[in-house]
Amino acid sequence: MLHTTFARAKKAGACIESYRKFAKYKGGVTKWGKDTPFPLSEVLEVCGLDDAIWCLCIVIEPADTEIRLFACDCAERALHIWEKKYPDDKRPRQAIETARKYAMGQATQHNLDAAGVAAWAAARAARVAAWAAVRAAGDAAGVAARAAGDAARAAGDAARAVTWDARDAEREWQKQRFLELLKRN
Repeated sequence: MLHTTFARAKKAGACIESYRKFAKYKGGVTKWGKDTPFPLSEVLEVCGLDDAIWCLCIVIEPADTEIRLFACDCAERALHIWEKKYPDDKRPRQAIETARKYAMGQATQHNLDAAGVAAWAAARAARVAAWAAVRAAGDAAGVAARAAGDAARAAGDAARAVTWDARDAEREWQKQRFLELLKRN
């Protein structure tokens, strides 16, 4: 299980509303303790998926590999949108593949940086074209190639990249995948 603390959340600039909501749930920061760990599963239950995913960047336990793989999983689910519009542009897919390899110790930081730059270039091209869904997929792929702390953005971009009808199903998938991540740690 992954944990964080109120002190870490405050230092990282947590959403004030969510911070207060969770503090109330725990009986207050003073009563709980600003440095007393709490599980991210409780953040998920009380504050929702977005806040729980955000907390991945402030966990106590080392979990960079799992967090990066979670980001890759989320970004990969939006790839079909990009590839439908740009079937010959493999930069986002390559960024995700490189991020996975990096997480497993099979790619260097240089490889990861180069793939991220290429994916961001693809995302910029999509923004110029003003195709919102493609931009989200490109952004998600680029985010997957970035630091593990950006997992929240990849998850959000992947959710926005799907049609509105499928959004709830995508968020449920992300929630279940997130719970799997928590169970492994």
